[in-house]
Amino acid sequence: MAGGIANASESAGIYKGRAGLLILPSWLVIGLFLLLPVGMMLIYSFLTKEFRGGVIWEFSLAAYDQFFFNRGLFGDEPPQIEWTYINIFWRSLWQAGLATLFCLIIGFPTAWFIATRVPRHRTVWLLLITIPYWVNLLIRTVSMKFLIRDTGPMNEFLIWLGAIGEPLQLVNTNIAVQLGLFYSYLPFMVLPIYASAERYNFALSEAAADLYAGRWTTLRLIILPAVKPGIIAGSILVFVPSLGAFLAPDLLGGAKTFMIGSLIEEQFKGNAGNWPFGAAASMILLSIVMTVLIFYARSQTRREAR
Repeated sequence: MAGGIANASESAGIYKGRAGLLILPSWLVIGLFLLLPVGMMLIYSFLTKEFRGGVIWEFSLAAYDQFFFNRGLFGDEPPQIEWTYINIFWRSLWQAGLATLFCLIIGFPTAWFIATRVPRHRTVWLLLITIPYWVNLLIRTVSMKFLIRDTGPMNEFLIWLGAIGEPLQLVNTNIAVQLGLFYSYLPFMVLPIYASAERYNFALSEAAADLYAGRWTTLRLIILPAVKPGIIAGSILVFVPSLGAFLAPDLLGGAKTFMIGSLIEEQFKGNAGNWPFGAAASMILLSIVMTVLIFYARSQTRREAR
């Protein structure tokens, strides 16, 4: 045992003073593919829009002013709050929140079911959860539109059953967008919860039953706190991409279901786009997400300190 510890110490000593070199590739990737694009968006958000698209390298707050204030067609009227973009942000927040809630309602029992199977069957169930997501997101979203359209298989089946008399108008509605978000990000909820549930000590549930605790009491006081890290991780993984999604709103929704991801995308398409405004909207979205994550991280730190 002592020899093994000594060998481990010698092996660890090989990398002493070289930690910076070991982590350098990670910092290069983060800097090149994360910090650099975000920095470019930040700079672009403070530039001036070029008439034919692109930017003019002149400092301006016009993009942020456009987002929050309406100064009339020619920009010479007293500023009023621009509710159009604020409403789009609000719609994105509650759509992402609903998608997270629905994914949690379906994802938690699914993950728990998989975690309670015998080990040789878990791989099969996990494969069934993930195999649809081997297909590109665009193809899956188009398939969802084909499924729920007026003459699609779902409506035809419900009419054949006699459940409805005429097709349900789902496409270009908030319900269609919600279905798209739910279908797109459900595995992001299932897998983290499964990872926590798999490590759960089921002897705790047996002990609770011996103490005459009911199923709901056991779930609320023992199981949920034990798998809470997976629930939080899954909620973050669903909420953040749902907030900036644009494929589901574009393909399944319409003008009344416009979300912030679609708004940002539109600003960078074609020659008529407003790059500074799109960059400003991106930075506002990033600020909201980072504020939520920082607030959660600090609350967790305070809770652990207690």
